[in-house]
Amino acid sequence: MRNQFGWRLYSIFFKTYTEKVWGISTTELSADWAAQRIKSLDMWLVLKSALLPHRKPSHRDDIVTTLIDSFRYPRLGPGQMWERVADISREKGQAVIFGHAVDRIKHDRGRVRTVVTRTASGETEEHPGTDFVSSIPMRQLIARLDPPPPEAVLKAANSLSYRDFISVALMIDRADVFPDNWIYIHDPTVRVGRIQNFKNWSPSMVPDPTKTCLGLEYFCFEGDGLWTSDDAALVALATKELAQLGVCSADQVFDGVVVRQPKAYPVYDDAYQSHVDVVRDYLRSQLSNLHLVGRNGMHKYNNQDHSMMTALLVARNIATNSTYDPWKVNAEAVYHEDVHVGERDMTGRQVPQRLAG
Repeated sequence: MRNQFGWRLYSIFFKTYTEKVWGISTTELSADWAAQRIKSLDMWLVLKSALLPHRKPSHRDDIVTTLIDSFRYPRLGPGQMWERVADISREKGQAVIFGHAVDRIKHDRGRVRTVVTRTASGETEEHPGTDFVSSIPMRQLIARLDPPPPEAVLKAANSLSYRDFISVALMIDRADVFPDNWIYIHDPTVRVGRIQNFKNWSPSMVPDPTKTCLGLEYFCFEGDGLWTSDDAALVALATKELAQLGVCSADQVFDGVVVRQPKAYPVYDDAYQSHVDVVRDYLRSQLSNLHLVGRNGMHKYNNQDHSMMTALLVARNIATNSTYDPWKVNAEAVYHEDVHVGERDMTGRQVPQRLAG
């Protein structure tokens, strides 16, 4: 990033924010992170985007997802998609089970046979199957294999790191606060890293049009001082920092809610890839019916749509005996062209097609 933009822009716009997100120095991060998340971005494209905001790219190579300004967003937020998926599954007679934690993954003679789950009250259930798809953190998955894998595989999985996440949703007594969907906070004097403006994603996200809801996002490690702070203290911190940033005054905040998300980000330290490779090699050779998908399942920092695409490819492989490689799906849409033919959406990405039958 220094080579692309120079030291001054790098230090203002990349270094501070990136170190907030990951909690480690940029010198300890793998270059894979920037290569995957900010691929193809250079100063010329940034200037063209800023000076000619309504210009349509003349060539697909000019499309840079980092600069995309149009999104398709569910009216009531991304959770609405999964609620509909659950409804469809139930309509087809497929159970959707909540409140069960994966306790053990029992395997024998090179195949996973059953998954044992446990409820909050301690009751266990066993779920047999022919194929198993996992999106739980890779470290957690390996720890639950029964019998355990070789020591080298356990060590590799335990060496993977994660960054945790707190969102503080503040309700503000103002109809409009700022026009963006979200803003990144580079200021090192505050701990907040990003602010979502839910109302600007969809007006239906905020029931009262005279009010605004902002989500202040804090990156932390599970168990540290920020993570263990009580909700009232976090709401007070977020309110104070909103005022410090000049977004709104503290007396305009009338309520707040805190949500904690463990293992939100797989860390790309300088050794992560070698650890992932050890786990992948073991699963590929020893447990061929256990498939990894998603950001945590693959320890791959993809966007939500690309994480979903990895699962679509795995499902297609299982359903049609295909051989698509979900590991080739990354933060750009290059692999999408190889696996289906369909119309491009407004961002230039190709749209997945429904499987026949």
